This record gives sequence, C-alpha cells and structure tokens, in this order.
Amino acid sequence: MGERVEISRRDFLRGSRKRGSGRVSPPGATPAGLEACTGCGRCVDACPTRIIRMIAERPALDFSVAECTFCGQCAELCPEPVFIGRPSHFPHVAMIGESCLAKNRTDCQACRDACPTAAIRFRPRAGGPFSPELSEEACTGCGACLSVCPVAAIGIREVAREDAHV
Repeated sequence: MGERVEISRRDFLRGSRKRGSGRVSPPGATPAGLEACTGCGRCVDACPTRIIRMIAERPALDFSVAECTFCGQCAELCPEPVFIGRPSHFPHVAMIGESCLAKNRTDCQACRDACPTAAIRFRPRAGGPFSPELSEEACTGCGACLSVCPVAAIGIREVAREDAHV
C-alpha cells in the first residue's frame, strides 16, 4: 500500500508538504522524464486549461486555475522524453476536509457540479444539507473540484493504484 499524504488545498498550492516535493507533474510525466526536461515551456503554451506552470524550470500543475482534461497536448509538443503514455488519472485523489460547508451544515455542492466523473456525490442527512462522499475509484485527481470550492476545503491525497495487466 502506498504512502498516505493528506494535504490541504492551501498547503498544496503553497508547496507546504512534509514529505516529497508537493509538486503535481503533468499526466504521464515521470521523475526520470523530468530530469530530461530542458524547461522550454512548450507544455505551458500547449495546455488548453492553462494549469501548467514552470517551477524551477520544471512543469507543475496549478489546480487553483482549472482542471486537467488529460488531453495529452503537453506530451505531444514536448521535444524531450518527459512523458510516457497518455494516462487517464493521477496517482492522487481528492479529499474533502472538515472545513467543507456541507459538513458544517451549510448547503453547497459546487464540487459535485464541477466533477467530470461524478466521483463526488451528496447523501441525504437528517436535519441538514446533504453530506459529501468521494468515490476514490471514480476520482481521476483532475483537480476540477479544487478551484470551485469556496472555502478551499478540498485537497489531494496520494494513493497507490495498481495498473491492470491485460
């Protein structure tokens, strides 16, 4: 089982994380591939949602702006061997923190409305607004829910996903 890392959206965007780099690389970028990155910035220009930023001459994603659509344009325009394949998910999932409005009896379902895979659902709760539930299996880690949360209650948590062998 992989290392469990809980990080708030605010700490994620600041790069404040106790272990690892805190950087979320574009989909398909490997640590070895990032070593080959020349920092040309073509991936930044190619990203249709404009979430790729160059940090220390390496690409990183900024989910506060928008989500990753897994379009693969960053990989297509990269002249170096930075990317492998065209993944459809990240090695992390969203996590809903305790400051969530719905968890604190205020009606809000912005994250559900933004989620392209319907990984966030709201269940009825007696005496209050619906309560959020996240399906880790459906979550791709795209970040769509992070930018829309009005109280920054959504962060990311790394998970170990096994690749299916066919």
